[in-house]
Amino acid sequence: EEKEEEKEEKEEKEEEKKEEKEKKEEKKKKEKKKKEKKKKEKKKKEKKKKEKKKKKKKEKKKKKKKKKEKKKKEKKKKEKKKKEKKKKEKKKKEKKKKEEKKEKKKKEKKKKEKKKKKEKKKKEKKKKEKKKKKEKKKKEKKKKKEKKKKKEKKKKEKKKKEKKKKKKKEKKKKKKKKKK
Repeated sequence: EEKEEEKEEKEEKEEEKKEEKEKKEEKKKKEKKKKEKKKKEKKKKEKKKKEKKKKKKKEKKKKKKKKKEKKKKEKKKKEKKKKEKKKKEKKKKEKKKKEEKKEKKKKEKKKKEKKKKKEKKKKEKKKKEKKKKKEKKKKEKKKKKEKKKKKEKKKKEKKKKEKKKKKKKEKKKKKKKKKK
């Protein structure tokens, strides 16, 4: 009977030990699970963090690219504007040059016309002067001729008178002689 009791006790002890072991095992398992879960959570968190960082980086890159594009566009626009301005300026200059040339030509023409007119006037004056001189000469000649003619006439008249006088005298003389 005592042996039986001992056996039972031993068995009980064994049972207890087994139970204890199982309990420990369970605890260990639970701990492991907990740790695993924690690890998983950490990993998840890390992943999320990484994703966020990646996204942020991507956004930054995108923003930078956009900024660069904008800058490029602005530069292009500015260049275009500059080119247009230059073109306009060139056109304006060309127009001005053309106008000036035209004006110069006009002035030259006017000058030439004036000169021509002056020359013509001068020629006309010369012609008139010549004509006047000629006329004067002609008149002088005529006058001279008239004077000469008049003189001749007077001379003739005088001669005639002289002749008449002589004749009369002769007649008188003859008459006187006859009387005697």
